[in-house]
Amino acid sequence: MSLQLDFPAVLERWPSFLAGAVLTLELAFFATVLGALLGTLAAVGRGTHNSLIAGACKVYVETIRNTPLLVQIFLVYFGLASLGLKYSAFTVAVAALTINVGAYTAEIMRAGFEAIPRGQIEAAEGLALSRFQIYWHIILLPAVEKVYPALTSQFVLLMLASSVCSQISAEELTAIANYIQSDTYRAFETYIIVAVLYVILSLVMRAGFWGLGLLLFPRRRRLGTPL
Repeated sequence: MSLQLDFPAVLERWPSFLAGAVLTLELAFFATVLGALLGTLAAVGRGTHNSLIAGACKVYVETIRNTPLLVQIFLVYFGLASLGLKYSAFTVAVAALTINVGAYTAEIMRAGFEAIPRGQIEAAEGLALSRFQIYWHIILLPAVEKVYPALTSQFVLLMLASSVCSQISAEELTAIANYIQSDTYRAFETYIIVAVLYVILSLVMRAGFWGLGLLLFPRRRRLGTPL
């Protein structure tokens, strides 16, 4: 039995593949931005002296990290619908991905905060810097710089994990592939193309994060430190 591949029959659907890839990047972009903000706030909350806030942030992080992403997506999707709130599949997907990556970002950022020497903070207080200046220049920016490689890897993984959003009809790359393979009956060729596209998207995101790192952390660029 010989395997006969028919890529032209699948590649003629390239506009659909392109649309799915663009939507995948849009999902990743919005979830990355919102998830980074949510995760940073959760990391700050876990380090606060307010036991109620710290406990709530810990419950959020541990709950998300110990439940499957697909279950979280279904909870957001059907939970909003049961409350009478109807949103597009894209909006629900962004919300679920944001909640998910926010928990992982919180733990990464917490590690970055804990890596800041206490002496630097005390020195900043001795120089009469404001609380905002201390948080921004002494804690937040150095912490992000320390954990930037881990953060970028997590956000690339988020983009790859967005494939499960096809289960709620968000027309990202995997959902488009499902439509194409059911229409052409060329599943193997379809998913080979999708795998290649995901590799390309991952490389594009890593290149983008590398460029962003050069802009945000010029000191690392001067020292030749990998981003």
